[in-house]
Amino acid sequence: MQKFIVTGMSCAACQARVEKAVAKVPGVTGVAVSLLTNSMGVEGTADADAIIHAVEAAGYGAKVHPRQNTTEFDDSAGLALQDTETPRLKRRLLWSVLFLVVLMYITMGHHMGGWPLPNFLVQQHLRLAFTQMLLAFVVMAINGKFFTSGFNALLHRAPNMDTLVALGSSVSFGWSLFVVVQMCRLVTQGGATAELMDLYHQLYFESAAMIPALITVGKLLEAKSKGRTTDALKELIRLAPKTAILLRNDQECEVPIAEVQKDDVFVVRPGASIPVDGVVLSGTSAVNESALTGESIPVDKTAGDAVSAATLNQSGFLTCRATRVGEDTTLAQIIRLVSDASATKAPIARIADRVSGIFVPTVIAIALVVIAGWLLNGQSVAFALARGIAVLVISCPCALGLATPVAVMVGNGLGAKNGILFKTGAALETAGKTQIMALDKTGTITSGEPQVTDLVPSHGHTETELLEAAFALERKSEHPLAKAIVKAAEDRRLPVHEVTDFQAMPGNGLGGMCGQRRLRGGNEVFLRNMTSLPEALVQTARTLSSQGKTPLFFAEDHTPLGIIAVADTIKPDSAEAIRQLHGLDLKVIMLTGDNPCTAQAIAKQVGVDEVAAGVLPHDKAERIQALQRHGITAMVGDGINDAPALTRADIGIAIGAGTDVAVDSADVVLMNCSLLDVTAAIRLSRKTLHIIHENLFWAFFYNAICIPLAAGLFGWKMNPMIGAAAMSLSSLTVCLNALRLNLFKVHDATQDRPRKGTLLSTPLLAQSPQPERTAEMQKTIKIEGMMCPHCEATVKKALEALPFVESAVPSHTASEAVVTLNGDFDAELVKKAIEDKGYTVTGME
Repeated sequence: MQKFIVTGMSCAACQARVEKAVAKVPGVTGVAVSLLTNSMGVEGTADADAIIHAVEAAGYGAKVHPRQNTTEFDDSAGLALQDTETPRLKRRLLWSVLFLVVLMYITMGHHMGGWPLPNFLVQQHLRLAFTQMLLAFVVMAINGKFFTSGFNALLHRAPNMDTLVALGSSVSFGWSLFVVVQMCRLVTQGGATAELMDLYHQLYFESAAMIPALITVGKLLEAKSKGRTTDALKELIRLAPKTAILLRNDQECEVPIAEVQKDDVFVVRPGASIPVDGVVLSGTSAVNESALTGESIPVDKTAGDAVSAATLNQSGFLTCRATRVGEDTTLAQIIRLVSDASATKAPIARIADRVSGIFVPTVIAIALVVIAGWLLNGQSVAFALARGIAVLVISCPCALGLATPVAVMVGNGLGAKNGILFKTGAALETAGKTQIMALDKTGTITSGEPQVTDLVPSHGHTETELLEAAFALERKSEHPLAKAIVKAAEDRRLPVHEVTDFQAMPGNGLGGMCGQRRLRGGNEVFLRNMTSLPEALVQTARTLSSQGKTPLFFAEDHTPLGIIAVADTIKPDSAEAIRQLHGLDLKVIMLTGDNPCTAQAIAKQVGVDEVAAGVLPHDKAERIQALQRHGITAMVGDGINDAPALTRADIGIAIGAGTDVAVDSADVVLMNCSLLDVTAAIRLSRKTLHIIHENLFWAFFYNAICIPLAAGLFGWKMNPMIGAAAMSLSSLTVCLNALRLNLFKVHDATQDRPRKGTLLSTPLLAQSPQPERTAEMQKTIKIEGMMCPHCEATVKKALEALPFVESAVPSHTASEAVVTLNGDFDAELVKKAIEDKGYTVTGME
């Protein structure tokens, strides 16, 4: 996407005009203009010069975004967000008020309050008229931008809000000038004082000056409010460290952040921010990552752990090696995602866009009809003009144009603060409309790493004896389950016993000598050949298996020591998150490649509504497509092996992205691994959409009521100055309403409200057609040696690395792997890939 800064836009009509002009440029496939940030994103192959020329031909200015052609992430990232408008508006308003006070003193203070005037102006109506004219002209000149922009837009046949202001003020001034000419003629002819006073009271110089001044007040308040909507993004940009302390020739030297290169070694002292993404070489510390993840609890870091730019080193001294610098850092990617998302349009914004395109011409036409109508009704020219001017200045296309982007900007910023990144405005809108939530199991509902869940010692033995024996054996093994047992033993600080004559038999178990004792461990089949297993122990193992756990038997000589159960444990907050998803009226479905027994056990514990087990990655995408027939479907996964399903879903949510925030297949990226962030994303989306609906209602309601009121249809003779004040307040109201989002607590489930049309009680998987596979597309490979789901994962990874394998579903219980093909099958390559991992191929079908 090419990014540009656009200048000269004042309302939604300008935004629509720029989009229309750029869309006509050859090679442009998509364009989104943000009135809020004065930026434009363009998709396609069009040349930047051609795009800029199109914008200028439409009457506006454009230049390439300062970050467009740079590889370094520096202060220029915030250039488009700098509030340069507010200081200019303040100066303009100050000078306007100085002259306007004098003008209002004459027109209101003297004539209505009887305040004194200098002698040379007392009872001198013509002099007073010229004084008012001069003061009004100065105020209009100070606010000349309204007139240059408004009439320029009118010449380009694209009238905007400035056109309405310019027309209203100019007509007031022009009519008053005409009256002054009549007064001069009357004076030269020696006319009566009464006639002169009658003409004097038809002057509207105060309106001509007050209209642009009041609109400037509104613009100033609006600019300040709009600036606050980008505070979250500015805060992220401010987090970017400016310098880093590098180690060069064993000497510390401080350099600008732009000079840090990949693989440079840098140090971080306690209390300092980490300058770039890296990996810890030495030292230990607690690092506060709340700036990126929203999680306030510090994370312990030691050698080998990854660290991210802009996180705060709280305690220890760290030496790190840079892995990602410049725009590749996690912080830079987050800023880019939030900025790009705010530059895109939510689908609901199209309503305002369609109206904005015809709004101003329609208002001008209504003003002309109102003037003509009152003249035909017998009213004076001054009365008719006052009603027409009121219609022009009270109409507000700005409120329409800001209704959606201000809410999207605040919503994106609030999401970023909480580790929730929406890639587009459409994603922010659609997430809240989700009806079906499909969840992957591994890494989403579960932790994705095996842990010891149960210690079941046999009669006469203790948990410590069992775990010590297992620890001694498993220290020598590289199996994922062994690492879980070793970690459990180390957590308990159990003593280390050396094992000799160690033997590992893939698919069966382990053996070795610990002093004079022969230790053995493995599955039930392996241990039965070595010793007699008590029936109670066997039944316990089967119960554990039914819960989705892998039971491992251990024995000393010929005496069973007991069972250690290992499983991919459920995350602590998964059950609560699924309960909250139900509270949001979402149907929750688990799609997993795991075996049905394990999948059903996990689903029962967390409260998932329906389960589809043994599903291939490609089949997940087809299951998502089938679910989409029943409602808007979101898919939550890790963004890698779930990529097809994430892409297929209406909303793809990548969970636990960590430092890899640019997950291509996802629409929403969650920095943390918590499912509660999924509910927070849904909640934030719904609240943002609610704010947008309120803004659009206000924008339409305001114009629907105020235009007839200004036209005098309800019997009220509205002064044009009141119309200008109302116009200013309407835009401010929209901005302030959007800022209410900053007070919203995304993790607060107490405010959740059920919605109509729930699918909670409707079985969906039974109604969805199952993917069909022909025999020619599949092969079944018989494999010995798989003991657990982690063995399955190893075999799966090895098979799916082959070019002719689309997907593989191994099963350690059936001792086989079902392979789906996308090319010519090569049996020798398959056998080599499996046996290189330590397993044995016994046959192929």
